[in-house]
Amino acid sequence: MAKTKTQQEEGIEIIENPDALASKAEDFFNEKKNQQLVFGIGGVLALLIVAFLGYRYYIGNQNTEAQQEMFQSVFYFETDSLGKALNGDGNNFGFLEIIDTYGGTDAANLANYYAGASFLQLGDYKNAAKYLEQFSSSDYLVQARAYALIGDAYSELDDFGAAEASYKKAVAYKPNTEFTPIYLMKLAVNYEAQGKYKPAAEAYGKIVSEYSNSSFFQDAQKHKARLDGLAAE
Repeated sequence: MAKTKTQQEEGIEIIENPDALASKAEDFFNEKKNQQLVFGIGGVLALLIVAFLGYRYYIGNQNTEAQQEMFQSVFYFETDSLGKALNGDGNNFGFLEIIDTYGGTDAANLANYYAGASFLQLGDYKNAAKYLEQFSSSDYLVQARAYALIGDAYSELDDFGAAEASYKKAVAYKPNTEFTPIYLMKLAVNYEAQGKYKPAAEAYGKIVSEYSNSSFFQDAQKHKARLDGLAAE
């Protein structure tokens, strides 16, 4: 049914006149069932806010505890006591128990990185990739390092496609003169292992053209020339 002129004018007035809108809202609120609806929605929102704040408080406390627990595990990691770093020493949690007990905390997230790096050194490449892929950070250096370690794990598993994808992520993540050339070298080696000589030469070429001050510069020049020859055959 088409609106009458009066209905149309009333609709325009509600849009253009704040007082008219407030009056309509007041009429709506004065109806008992509408009051119940408004209070019901308000109650749900209040509960959601309380639950969110409570979760933030809980996670904050959990993170503090987890960081304290992880101190000894990091010490074991740095001293190459990798079994204790992963599984604890009977008195202190290892990285794996920190991950299970304090899931959702920053400390548990970092424990994923340490656990993955530990498994990589122990030669357990599947678990290395598993835990490193659960780690996430906006840090300038650590996230790229994690991508590179994932690439190393897949490379050891002869999954060169997955390794290539991870090395590319490492190269692309916040490029810098200190570490990006290393990741480019890893990517180039991975390409060559797959017989992809042209992309391998291009990876070395990027070191030559963009990171001439890198300690890898001369090696990159040499390997680029060699691979350019292979790619031309």
